[in-house]
Amino acid sequence: MKQVKELLQEMTLEEKANLCSGEDFWHTKAVERLEIPQVMVCDGPNGLRKQDDKADHMGINESIKAVCFPTSSAVAASFDRELAYHIGEVLGKECQAENISMLLGPGMNIKRSPLCGRNFEYYSKDPYLSGEMGTSYIKGIQSKKVGACVKHFAANNQETQRMNGNSVMDERTLHEIYLSGFKKAVCEAKPTGVMCAYNKINGTYAAENKELLTDVLRNAWGYEGFVVTDWGAVKDRVKGLEAGLDLEMPGSDSSKVNDRKIIKAVQEGRLSIEQLDRVAGNILKFVKNAVENKDGSAQFDLDADYKEAVEAAKECAVLLQNNYDVLPLKSDAKTAFIGGFIEKPRSQGSGSSHINSNFVPSIQEIIRDNDNIIYAKGFDLDSEENDETLIHEAVTYAKASDYAVIFAGLPNRYESEGVDRKHLNIPKNQNILISEVTKVQPNTIVVLFNGSPVEMPWKDDVAGILEMYLCGDGVSEAVMALLYGEANPSGKLAETFPIKLEDNPSYLNFPGENGTVEYHEGIFVGYRYYDKKQMDVLFPFGHGLSYTTFAYSDLHVSKEKLTETENVEVSITVTNTGSVFGKEVVQLYVGEKGSKVRRPEKELKRFEKVGLNPGENKTIIFTLDASDFAYYETRIHDFYTNSGEYEIYVGSSSRDIREQISLTIKAKKELPITISRETILGELMKSPGAQEIFSQIKLKTEMENADTDVDAMGEGSREMAEAMMVEMPLGSLVSFGLMSDEQLEGLIQMLSYSNDK
Repeated sequence: MKQVKELLQEMTLEEKANLCSGEDFWHTKAVERLEIPQVMVCDGPNGLRKQDDKADHMGINESIKAVCFPTSSAVAASFDRELAYHIGEVLGKECQAENISMLLGPGMNIKRSPLCGRNFEYYSKDPYLSGEMGTSYIKGIQSKKVGACVKHFAANNQETQRMNGNSVMDERTLHEIYLSGFKKAVCEAKPTGVMCAYNKINGTYAAENKELLTDVLRNAWGYEGFVVTDWGAVKDRVKGLEAGLDLEMPGSDSSKVNDRKIIKAVQEGRLSIEQLDRVAGNILKFVKNAVENKDGSAQFDLDADYKEAVEAAKECAVLLQNNYDVLPLKSDAKTAFIGGFIEKPRSQGSGSSHINSNFVPSIQEIIRDNDNIIYAKGFDLDSEENDETLIHEAVTYAKASDYAVIFAGLPNRYESEGVDRKHLNIPKNQNILISEVTKVQPNTIVVLFNGSPVEMPWKDDVAGILEMYLCGDGVSEAVMALLYGEANPSGKLAETFPIKLEDNPSYLNFPGENGTVEYHEGIFVGYRYYDKKQMDVLFPFGHGLSYTTFAYSDLHVSKEKLTETENVEVSITVTNTGSVFGKEVVQLYVGEKGSKVRRPEKELKRFEKVGLNPGENKTIIFTLDASDFAYYETRIHDFYTNSGEYEIYVGSSSRDIREQISLTIKAKKELPITISRETILGELMKSPGAQEIFSQIKLKTEMENADTDVDAMGEGSREMAEAMMVEMPLGSLVSFGLMSDEQLEGLIQMLSYSNDK
């Protein structure tokens, strides 16, 4: 292909406009006259959903045989950047072999509510963890010269009215929680594409949102790729183009109508040719890179990639509970395997990410020749009703065995793109089965298959709980390796499991009403909320056990006082104190002590997964900078680090903190204070400049004189008066006769001048 600038000079207005929409569901348009080919994109993110014939974006029509890797909810639980990168590498290779130029993934939306039907496609409730995992995944894909497309930008946190719903939140919440992970991925991984969401954000559709697509994405974050719609997200094509939207997908008759609207807008002067050139140029750059980086030698080896999927699944499982070390199972023990998932393991979610898997062995196939394992169905996956015959058989087998392993969880119909869950329950017949089995077998282990949290009314009755999430095609082999100790669980929860749905911070405001959902919980999402309220939870964020144990020691910081321009190193030593090899996820959280701003008790800022042999120890060093202590300050429309004391927490989960240490930070510049009659005296008195001015005009003395008889008002009155003065607005100085209106205006001018300096 020729250079982009040269092509733009040679293209007609009609050719440029036509390039702004796809040819069909999965291809860009070709311009044969200029030898510009079409290129193909396809759904991800946990495998290739390439459709050769009939196309759709909901996973209805069949796609090519491929390999399904663990879904994003499972990958996040690995807390393993290298794993996310490697999955991206494998998928990038597969894309090259299948002539795919861009894979639509990863999904970076925050899992605001556990009810979102698409949560299995998203990483976490925590923006830092989401950003880290998504960044690694993108880098892995793009290492193979294939584009990644981060989605859905932004605040696409539910399926209810996802096509036209309005996500309403304050500026701080938007930037601190819902844009933060995207920012990390865009700035560090530089994805080829960004997919805008369907929904509105604060009243403006994402596809027409200049604040998001231009002001934030391009101007503030420096993004140089192209923006593509979610499939069918366009409302006003010209308005979208002006806002920063490049490619409309899918191509259809309506797209050709929209292409003509672009042409007309240019002809009528409502849209400049420079704006159209920018959009066409972004698309041409994508096509040119795809053509020039085509790897004709790449091969899609289904068998080899399936083995990769098995190994990935082993890293993602989370051991939630292991009372009296019931796991790993002894290979020679008599064990009852119970549950419908044994015949049909649930490996992925439904919708546009659904992979047409080439090979998904069942657990039943794997245990067929094992004389120490007996199998009882226990429940029917397609039913909610109890089957007394199945339950009786399961209880009989469990009673006659040394262990009972129940494979339970959410059927496919419970979790899907396009519809949100209504509750956190697993089917009633499964809960009853578990309850009945535990009455006769104390060594009962529950293995869960689900894309997001479930309630566990039987938690205290079972000995072990192994959370498999949706771990892809290799889930059956992986679960057997984990149960029998051939692999050691090392995953950690990337979200909090609440005791009940009503505990969730978004409970009263999900999914909204009349097309609007208000994010009233603000920044207090997930563990930020549960920790602030000191609430009991089922299992906390970051939790996950192992078949070995780990000790933490020697927490140090390189300096205890620093300015916001300095970095600080935090070191911690971790030792494997058990008897087998294991991996621990060391988590570092930061919290501001005595903050005058509403902030979480602590926030995840670093993590590292480390593998250790028995008796081995390693010292891990984390480097933090001022941004790790910052919050989003709306007065300056940017992140800001307060001067003050901060606590560094290091541990095995958000609720299992092993070591902590304090340090202080001095901000380079204090926040500006807007001076008016409404400004509170207490805020002003924090400024040395204001204190000096008040001293010069002897205001403090006059206020003290006015306070001489306050004790006559009764016990505690002096404290009351001091509190009132702290909360007093400047205008009250006139009301209480301490100065005239003219003097107050002069004071405001002096204070404003001092503040500006």
